Amino acid sequence: MSADTTQLAANWAQVRQRVADACREVGRDPASVNILPVSKTFGAETVRSAASLGLHRFGENKVQEIRDKALALADLDLDWVVIGHLQTNKAKDVARLASEVQTLDRRELAEALHRRLEAEGRTIDVLVQVKTSPEPSKHGLPPDQLADFLRSLKSFGSLRVGGLMTLAINSPRPQEVRDCFRHLRELRDRAEQDGHRLPRLSMGMSGDFALAIAEGATEIRIGTAIFGGRANA
Repeated sequence: MSADTTQLAANWAQVRQRVADACREVGRDPASVNILPVSKTFGAETVRSAASLGLHRFGENKVQEIRDKALALADLDLDWVVIGHLQTNKAKDVARLASEVQTLDRRELAEALHRRLEAEGRTIDVLVQVKTSPEPSKHGLPPDQLADFLRSLKSFGSLRVGGLMTLAINSPRPQEVRDCFRHLRELRDRAEQDGHRLPRLSMGMSGDFALAIAEGATEIRIGTAIFGGRANA
């Protein structure tokens, strides 16, 4: 095992322990929270090292990175998850390469993905990204549009809608961060009362995942705590 892989293994073990501790703190089963390793900005060889530890599903912000890494790692059975804001002109590559999109936030994008997926003869998992933070830099569907949007997605058979995703506010005050996660859970609960099945809540990252777990996250997106600091975002 190389030095880099040894460090990744140590980081991965530490993250899993921290997640288990956060779950037990609020009376949850650690098995109820999945960890999505976020490999954005890290090269294909780093992902290969992570895959040697048994990781097979990786989150990426940019479709270009998925394209490059999927080519370099074609010998591995990896699943690529889009977690960055997605332009409709990237739908073709997403339909061909990605197993999941966690940032579906508008009908125009749903239509583009569905059209390309039908051409590829594929279906993929999707999460609806909801904007729970007031920050202009954060993307997502306005909460008051969620009910109508979920209804409209029923016409796109290639998109398997499984839940919701959000980015919390960047704030030093934990309560403000936690409020974003609580808002997403409450939106999910109301949507399920309306007949939508949305078991997944993707929320929480390296710096705030314990708060997300306390509010019901079923998946957390972890980059820095696994792969280390990034030279660029």
